[in-house]
Amino acid sequence: MGKRLFDIIFSFLGLTILSPILLTVAFLVKLSSPGSVFFRGERIGRQGKPFEIYKFRTMVTGAEEMGGPSPPIDDPRLTKIGRFLKRFQLDELPQLINVLKGEMSFVGPRPEVPFYVNMMTQEEKKIILSIKPGITDLASLWDFREGEILKGSQDPEKTYQEKIRPEKIRLQKEYVKNRSFWLDIKIILKTIIKLFFEDKP
Repeated sequence: MGKRLFDIIFSFLGLTILSPILLTVAFLVKLSSPGSVFFRGERIGRQGKPFEIYKFRTMVTGAEEMGGPSPPIDDPRLTKIGRFLKRFQLDELPQLINVLKGEMSFVGPRPEVPFYVNMMTQEEKKIILSIKPGITDLASLWDFREGEILKGSQDPEKTYQEKIRPEKIRLQKEYVKNRSFWLDIKIILKTIIKLFFEDKP
């Protein structure tokens, strides 16, 4: 089964099966604070092509003007429901729409904002942007609860740049160079295990 066919079938099934959860989360987000249900942000996809990513909104309206794009779990911009969604990765579920549309894949380097892409070297761009970004990958498994790592930092953006981003770049490059169908299946299974069976922080 080709990767694109896999993405189409399972993103459609995911959206169908998870529709009750998606509707419940959408209702809670709308109820919890003023603003839209979804966060739509610009991300850079394959070959540097920008696209609009879908997430459930986890922060207050106008949060982009108040701080960086990598919030710790104790960030005051997070709403109460947003903190819960971040902790259990539920804010990422709408990205199944991006997968169905062909802008993302289930497995691939996490899509970055233009600011971080502009910081990449030409070699990093050539490798990482050569394939579609994904919902999960090797870097996502290593950095599964990024908000917890950044928790308590006096300067979350500096902490991200120094302690998280270099390893993410390394693992993203490693995935691209060694990608295969079976590696994708392994990453998906490990992601499910981390999400549902590992102890929560």
